[in-house]
Amino acid sequence: MEFGLSERSERWRGDLMAFFEQEVLPRHRAWLDHVRTRNDTPPFMAELQRKARAAGLWNLGLPELAADEPGTRLSNLDYAPLAEIMGRLFWAPEVFNCQAPDVPNMIALQNCATPEQKARWLAPLLNAETRSAFGMTEPDVASSDATNIATRMVRDGDHYVINGRKWFITGAAHPDCSFLIVMGVTDAGAERTSRHSCIIVPMDAPGVRLVRRLRWMGCEDHVAPIGELVFDDVRVPAENLLGAEGEGFKVAQVRLGPARIHHCMRSIGLCELLIELMMARAAERSAFGRTVIQYDTVQRWIAESRVELEQARLLAYRCAWRLDQAGHHGAWRDVSLIKVAVPAMLQKIADRAIQVFGAMGGSDDTPIHQALAWGRLLRIGDGPDEVHLRQIFRMEPTPDWSIANSPYLAAHPA
Repeated sequence: MEFGLSERSERWRGDLMAFFEQEVLPRHRAWLDHVRTRNDTPPFMAELQRKARAAGLWNLGLPELAADEPGTRLSNLDYAPLAEIMGRLFWAPEVFNCQAPDVPNMIALQNCATPEQKARWLAPLLNAETRSAFGMTEPDVASSDATNIATRMVRDGDHYVINGRKWFITGAAHPDCSFLIVMGVTDAGAERTSRHSCIIVPMDAPGVRLVRRLRWMGCEDHVAPIGELVFDDVRVPAENLLGAEGEGFKVAQVRLGPARIHHCMRSIGLCELLIELMMARAAERSAFGRTVIQYDTVQRWIAESRVELEQARLLAYRCAWRLDQAGHHGAWRDVSLIKVAVPAMLQKIADRAIQVFGAMGGSDDTPIHQALAWGRLLRIGDGPDEVHLRQIFRMEPTPDWSIANSPYLAAHPA
């Protein structure tokens, strides 16, 4: 079994890290200054994107790119260490057109859209000419059970009429979001996983209303602002249906697998940064006559963080490999494993980092409290822990022996 990165992956990793350090990181404080007072994309983003595309660092998270589509055709495993680098800054993925929710939406369009839909909706995303969202979660039902989704999509001639409410929709409040993929009920009497369909809805369609921007634990997602939406008799052409009617679950699952693993990959990179921050802070601060890093407790926190991070990285790499080898359906168990493990790890490491930094760790001067909030959000978004744990349990094989006749136990007296 080979544990090292391929030569190709190492080369791409080196190129991306050089670009990140030379072009992206020096802009970080300017980005922070911009988003403190503005809700739009910083003006220098377009310049950075042009440079990234010219350097061949574009659409890195799309292994199924067609020959005529722009980007770098990397495998999921080759992409993993690159996503880690981008994860060090919340806004860095956008420079390379690798941000959520657009990449998972691109994957859904690649796999489920007609040629006409790809030309109209996918091509602009691939070229960073627009932004998008995916409308699934609803305020009035437990959306962790997707069969609860209640938004109605009723066929009326050559159109569907949509009525419902969605919230915590990542990217829906972005000023450049021009469309979203909406999941809703098209046949309430069908089998539970065939009741729903997905349809492409332009944000400027009459009846689509952005109710408000949402924050999570006091934090704003400046890259893909979260929104609450209302659909009031929204008429959408039937040709916007993504896949066949009743295939909403198929479309959702095609995009959710990559979404989950990409979030986890980036979170591993964020944890790497948190460990570096702890090392630097603890070495520079003194308390009770010695530097903080000399205390056994702090050393243990950092060491435990490293152990957990390396475990998670190996799990994520195996998941990426499985996705490459077996596709979406063959990697469900691995995706669920990392979806449970990585957010929990991120929360723990961020909590330790806050403790090392003291009050500063909870301020906007560092990304630590945002990392803690992000880890907590990931334990709910794209399927809560409980759903994934149930999936993992269901795939656990039962031994072909009982406790009474187990060859691994001592014999019990009659």
